[in-house]
Amino acid sequence: MAGASTEQEMLNIYEQVDRNKQKSALVMVFFVVFIVVFAWLLGEAGGYGVSWVGMALVISGLMSFFSYYFSDRIILTISGARPASRQKDFLFYTVTENLCLAAQLPKPKLYVIDDTATNAFATGRDPEHAVVCATTGLLAKLDRTELEGVIAHELSHVGNYDMRLMSIVTVLVGLVTLLADWFLRGLRFGGGRRRDNRDSGQVQALLFVVGLVLAILSPLIANLIKLTISRRREFLADASAVKLTRFPLGLARALEKISQDKEPLEAANKATAHLYIANPLKNTHAGIGWFAGLFNTHPPISERIAVLKKMT
Repeated sequence: MAGASTEQEMLNIYEQVDRNKQKSALVMVFFVVFIVVFAWLLGEAGGYGVSWVGMALVISGLMSFFSYYFSDRIILTISGARPASRQKDFLFYTVTENLCLAAQLPKPKLYVIDDTATNAFATGRDPEHAVVCATTGLLAKLDRTELEGVIAHELSHVGNYDMRLMSIVTVLVGLVTLLADWFLRGLRFGGGRRRDNRDSGQVQALLFVVGLVLAILSPLIANLIKLTISRRREFLADASAVKLTRFPLGLARALEKISQDKEPLEAANKATAHLYIANPLKNTHAGIGWFAGLFNTHPPISERIAVLKKMT
């Protein structure tokens, strides 16, 4: 991610959006290829074949479907959010209504978290069932132009179907984790079927070693890919927001104010942190170089601001 601002320096808003979509697609293709190779290697190494992959996919899919379908209710309950009031939260209401008209999106349900931390998030399985939620701290500290940038960012997540994409990614991560767990458990009980005499002993041994290493490392690799996709979608939502508002400095100024707020959001946790416009836990890994950035749910705000200021 370190070269993102340099490589995008000369791109206009439309090119920014297209470039970020292409990068997200490439990461997803890589993820799928990784899973296919991973499943094949484990199947060959353990002597199971690939028939077990279908069972793992069904189980991980069912586990993720519930959280996807009811994601809005779950996150709102966890966050202790209240429904927004047009009278009490007039600016929040009117900004969202105007931007929805411009974006040709249904107006989402609006909620407010009573917390002085500055943050916001969007959730919901599709634009017809979307929710946008902001903290009272955000609504109090941002002016209308800055709030437009934040709401446009959240609406872009809705319009880009990021919740659906991340649900698919979660299913894939769950699939990898299940396969790895089953493989390691099978080793513990001497699982796997004997291969026939045509199988090369050396090849089988090599596949076994590779499969064992992948079974141990794959959950970490899958989660790193998930975090990479999450960071890419933040850049895409920033670019899409500017495409909607036509004013990149509004979102840039909002992100500057959010970055200056060192107060963690009490209602947030590790499971919901990726939904917010900026890390609500204020626990980004810093000072260890690029490697630490691999474990962050969001790109550095300074990098996002730099990209926004170079948009035309």
